[in-house]
Amino acid sequence: MFVKLTSTHQNKMATSLGLDAISRKLNKLEARLREENESRKKDDNLLLDLNNTTGSSSPRQQQRPSKPGSLLIPRGTANGTARPSPSSGSPRRSRRDHLEFPGIQVTPAPRSIDSIEVEKKLQEIMTLTGILTLNQKRYAAEVADLEEHGEIGSGTCGQVWQMSFKKTGDKMAVKQMRRSGNKEENKRILMDLDVILKSHDCPFIVQCFGAFITKMDVWICMELMNTCMEKLMKRLQSPIPEQILGKMGVSVVKALHYLKEKHGVIHRDVKPSNILMDETGIFKLCDFGISGRLVDSKAKTRSAGCAAYMAPERIDPPDPMRPDYDIRADVWSLGISLVELAMGSFPYKNCKTDFEVLTRVLQDDPPLLPPKQGFSLDFCSFVQNCLTKDFKKRPKYRQLLEHGFIKRYETKDVDVAGWFTDVMATTTSPRPDAKTPTN
Repeated sequence: MFVKLTSTHQNKMATSLGLDAISRKLNKLEARLREENESRKKDDNLLLDLNNTTGSSSPRQQQRPSKPGSLLIPRGTANGTARPSPSSGSPRRSRRDHLEFPGIQVTPAPRSIDSIEVEKKLQEIMTLTGILTLNQKRYAAEVADLEEHGEIGSGTCGQVWQMSFKKTGDKMAVKQMRRSGNKEENKRILMDLDVILKSHDCPFIVQCFGAFITKMDVWICMELMNTCMEKLMKRLQSPIPEQILGKMGVSVVKALHYLKEKHGVIHRDVKPSNILMDETGIFKLCDFGISGRLVDSKAKTRSAGCAAYMAPERIDPPDPMRPDYDIRADVWSLGISLVELAMGSFPYKNCKTDFEVLTRVLQDDPPLLPPKQGFSLDFCSFVQNCLTKDFKKRPKYRQLLEHGFIKRYETKDVDVAGWFTDVMATTTSPRPDAKTPTN
């Protein structure tokens, strides 16, 4: 006996099947995000032993030099790249002498176009290693010429230290990354280094002074900025004023537009922690470890990034095996960042897992700025445009640069430096374990 389904039953079944399909996609994406996060944590644990001491089971003790302000390089080779001895009580690590970047093994296997591009980038970068360019002067240098002054934070695939160049006293931020056998991590290192080295003519991207590539590590020497917007929001414990965000928005849009037009690159990880600020009131974009090359203005590869700022079209693409999104995914991420900083809290509240965040991004209406809270109509309109759910209707950078919000703050005189000085003088740095108010 056949049962005839009513249109209502058919609609319910279709809806149920659709939700099941989305749920499966979200579960896969959440698993991939978790895997990438674990990979990053593992990479952070593979740092060079700056202390070079034995008998200590504390990773923090192993990272710190025995004397403040002094960077001790492991002895054993001329360039300071000897393999550190395993500390007692630590798990035995396998030998890493033979581990190299993809494509430069002694007996290479058949390589893909991607691995050939990675090798090409490495060869280009190797010609620049060992040279620091400071105040338009070039210096031959090595890792031993750097003096360490403390940890700043961590990036996509490594930690960042405040250091100075002994010959001149110039301070800098140095990202230190351990070379591993993980090809994806090595590609991230190369992408980060490749982008910032090529972006020396953009005032809205953190500048690179030079790099050192040794057998064990990659060291990227960058200009020293005071803080990132995530840490600033933690410190302030309240929303950041629209005028400050206006200046920040101008810098970020111009940086992203530059990357797309000059180098055919999409950032893919735009968020407050990757927007830096200094005491002069300058904003700059950083951390290009998961940036991607655009093919016909579209991204053809899929690096996860941070779920909290991920655009809907990246979460639920028409064909997951063939990603086909463009720079407007970064526009969405900028919109979420602006809402978070302007409101002082993450827009998708009370989410405990990436799955919950991803589900809400797909199912909820996009977050907006409430005009009644004193935000200008231009600011509300700009955020609304950035957070247009249908990416085909979402504006690209040229349109954003013509928006009234960007036009106004491009020329408006805002004392960002004075505001920053007041914030630093009247607030205290949050505890290291303090959490960003995202839920």
